Amino acid sequence: MNFDTDIDHSLSVLRSGGLLLYPTDTIWGIGCDATDPQAVAKVYALKQREAAKSLIVLVADKRDLLKYTSQPDPSIFDFLATVQKPTTVIYEGAIGLAPNLVNEDGTIAIRLVDDPFCRHLIKRFRKPLVSTSANISGDPAPAFFSQIDPRIKQGVDYIVQHRRDDETPRQPSAIIKWNSGAAPTVIRS
Repeated sequence: MNFDTDIDHSLSVLRSGGLLLYPTDTIWGIGCDATDPQAVAKVYALKQREAAKSLIVLVADKRDLLKYTSQPDPSIFDFLATVQKPTTVIYEGAIGLAPNLVNEDGTIAIRLVDDPFCRHLIKRFRKPLVSTSANISGDPAPAFFSQIDPRIKQGVDYIVQHRRDDETPRQPSAIIKWNSGAAPTVIRS
């Protein structure tokens, strides 16, 4: 299956409120429409994860941060230009996303993706995607497609073909909390 056909199948699933198993700029993830509360609830159920534990949102463009956060600090872009690995940032003032994605304090974890497949998919979908590691909550995150639990594979509506055979070592993203006017707080390096 070619790249464009994979994107088309993924878009069909996302538009119908379904779940994807897909490669990201870090590890394989479970994804859905980040604006659809029912789809987000399916992700929590599949992972057997407490709804109080947040999920990451992927966006393809800096402008998306302006759309899904109420007051992003413009200096975040300078900071992100200096990081060496994919970095998820916790922003204050989440807006326009599924309410069950937003933390009780109004924050949301968002990552600008570099991966060509993810960027293309998000740009064509025109909405952000949920991304959470492709594992049952509490189990180790799989490094490769071949390590993903069969329950996860059976629980999604579509498994992306792209990069299934890729054995390049990848790790979860770094996570920071952005503090306007102060140094970011490192949650995971």
